[in-house]
Amino acid sequence: MKGKAWTVEEERRLRELVKAGATVAKIAALLGKTEASVRSKIQRLKLKVEDDDGLKFNMSSSSNLDAEGELQSVEEALKLLNGALNALKTRGLNKTETLRLRIIIQGARIYMDLLADYINYKQIEEKLVDLKWWSGKIP
Repeated sequence: MKGKAWTVEEERRLRELVKAGATVAKIAALLGKTEASVRSKIQRLKLKVEDDDGLKFNMSSSSNLDAEGELQSVEEALKLLNGALNALKTRGLNKTETLRLRIIIQGARIYMDLLADYINYKQIEEKLVDLKWWSGKIP
């Protein structure tokens, strides 16, 4: 069931609230819209918004991936996982948003597993370098 269409004034107010750092829940309450409706509009307008748990999400469909920089910590991955799990509790989520959140959850779980493997490999690598140094193989 579709709700009432967004007015130009509501879209303007939405942009202001997002820019001010308001959460989806707060925006929905202030505009008298459902959180699902607000999320959907934010996605269509390609805005960045802070989710209810304080995590920032880019709701645009950009496929521009940044492979530079440091890896996320397990804590950061857990926060993302927690945010997605909490967002799944929101009533009125459309199928696309539900699928997006489930993909985030699966991705966070896989990331944590791969990060643990990476840390183990780095430790093994360091031990091998130490062994080579002690055995005189490395000048």
